[in-house]
Amino acid sequence: MTEPNTKPVVAEIRDLRVHFPVRHGRTRLLARAVDGVNLTVREGEIVALVGESGCGKTTVARTIMRLAEATSGSVSVGGADITHTRGRELRRLRRDFQMIFQDPFESLPVNATALDVVSEGLAIHRTDLDATARRGVALAALEMCGLTPAGAIAERRIFQLSGGQRQRVAIAAALALEPRLLVADEPVSMLDVSLRAGVIRVLLDMRERLGVAILFITHDLALAGVFADRVAVLYLGQVVEQGPAAQVIGSPRHPYTRALVDVMPKAGAGRRLTRALLTGEPPNVTGEAVGCRFAPRCPLYRELGEPQRCRTEQPALQEAVPEHAVACHFSDHEVTPTPKENTP
Repeated sequence: MTEPNTKPVVAEIRDLRVHFPVRHGRTRLLARAVDGVNLTVREGEIVALVGESGCGKTTVARTIMRLAEATSGSVSVGGADITHTRGRELRRLRRDFQMIFQDPFESLPVNATALDVVSEGLAIHRTDLDATARRGVALAALEMCGLTPAGAIAERRIFQLSGGQRQRVAIAAALALEPRLLVADEPVSMLDVSLRAGVIRVLLDMRERLGVAILFITHDLALAGVFADRVAVLYLGQVVEQGPAAQVIGSPRHPYTRALVDVMPKAGAGRRLTRALLTGEPPNVTGEAVGCRFAPRCPLYRELGEPQRCRTEQPALQEAVPEHAVACHFSDHEVTPTPKENTP
């Protein structure tokens, strides 16, 4: 049984809702991008927020960073409620939470040097340092992220660096401030496969050296399984399953998580694989949520004869076993798998 993590909570999200106004003809509707997310990240812990494109995971990240406004709920970092913090107070607190964006080709100024990028945050948040001290901290951060010789890399402009080097510069810029929370939004998805492992190793090393908490946003459940301590699976703005990574991926309890696990690459050539088929379209997120949002695509819902409870009662996220929660009325049921072709 997985031992509960008792380290201090660094980030706490409570009933977070982010609704955006959209127009449908003359009618104004609300798109419920995030709809009641609860999540905690503890010191030195890596939590992966996993889901398909459009599930709301990046909106969660942007709301934590105060790049999107929460409709309701709260976000706390280091015990400070930052949900609606603005101006000077937000600037003071921002050192505690930093973000790595998905695309290093767009998130960094191409004509700036690596030293400029890493030093910018230090100039804002470390006013106790003079220019010489800032340079020393920046060079140490670059070296810590595997960019050596740091002195030579520091003088290169961003457009002169590879994708992997650019992302390491972004990580160095964040970690130079010694944040308590690092929000990493798909940090390796834009990189070549050959470069991804190096960036992941840097993040793991930073966790070990600095004890930084990491919220890792990804669509890649396999990567989350080997990188994260805990996994939260997001579907249409709601967490449907959450728990230790080994449990969520090894023994998934929500039909959506099972479907994601089923399409993960499996070892062993020539085996006959099975999968739970997802059919149908996701419901419209502009309407009031009634029942389970996954029901229209759920193989278990169809197999059980389309129970009325799934259509009318929204399942709550509840512990199925210690430390492992699921939002499904029938999570104890196994869906009958559909055979796939033999793999070569």
